[in-house]
Amino acid sequence: MGARTGMHASGDNGNMAASLGEFDLIARYFTRPPRRAVLGVGDDCALLDIPPGWQLAVSTDMLVEGRHFLPGADPFKLGHKALAVNLSDLAAMGAQPLAFTLALALPAADAAWLAGFSAGLFALADAHDIELVGGDTTKGPLNVCITVMGLVRPGLALRRGGACAGDELWVSGTPGDARLALGHRRGEWTLPGDTLAALEARMDQPTPRVSLGLGLRGIATSAIDVSDGLLGDLGHVLEASGVGALLHADAIPSSAALAAQPETRRRACQLAGGDDYELLFTAPPGRHADVVAAAEAAGTPVAAIGHITATAGLTLLDAHGLSIAQHFTAFDHFRTP
Repeated sequence: MGARTGMHASGDNGNMAASLGEFDLIARYFTRPPRRAVLGVGDDCALLDIPPGWQLAVSTDMLVEGRHFLPGADPFKLGHKALAVNLSDLAAMGAQPLAFTLALALPAADAAWLAGFSAGLFALADAHDIELVGGDTTKGPLNVCITVMGLVRPGLALRRGGACAGDELWVSGTPGDARLALGHRRGEWTLPGDTLAALEARMDQPTPRVSLGLGLRGIATSAIDVSDGLLGDLGHVLEASGVGALLHADAIPSSAALAAQPETRRRACQLAGGDDYELLFTAPPGRHADVVAAAEAAGTPVAAIGHITATAGLTLLDAHGLSIAQHFTAFDHFRTP
């Protein structure tokens, strides 16, 4: 989309499609007039003004066909998800979305696929007032890589390392829905059609909790987005903060579909499922009402599901206060099949 970071086509792409060349592809599907960027798509680099008194938050996520999404995935939904998972990282830092770049490898320049993908991408971008300012295109196995940039005031960024003993542990939404849908898609279990549609929407078009993240600035002591499983992501917070946690597993909110599942399946989806892109965060008990108010203002349900302990380690309890064996494994790109 231009050249280099300004978004360009790289490699021997002239034969990508007889009727749609790489520069036509960029111009037709990914070029828009700059709004806040000084210079966007079409040059060697994008140029962005950073307002005085702000810091730039930057994150990159890659979606690879066959690893992060199935072959033949709906391009509109894929465009949405590719940006959503990156916006979720900004939400976890309490950063205001600013701009993003897109690196896209395509096996072929399919006009219908590109139209759907770009429509899904820009629909979510417009909803969060974030603009595409550059990137790269090439021919190869389908791979989508987005880098997002956001703004946050110094000292107000939410981080993983700030949890303190006594803090309440919170989560947004209903973790586990995406894993429940994935299990159906993999043939691990069967869900009724009326239930499946809503769950697949949670998996294919997750809602980045940007408004909640912004509202938690100055309230939450730590935060992370739940992408690889609640327990695995909580472990990152505990390690970074040098603390432990007591987690009431049955206090994690469940959708109606998840609540109807056998207990072992429900817990596995909630605790180790991942791909929900909810926010897991901590806050002092004295800020409980502030958390609730921030969540209400963001239109996002939240629930307190435990608390932080001074002693390292994680204790899982059920609704009766009995210990639950910790045999749940979070997703790992190099260990999970």
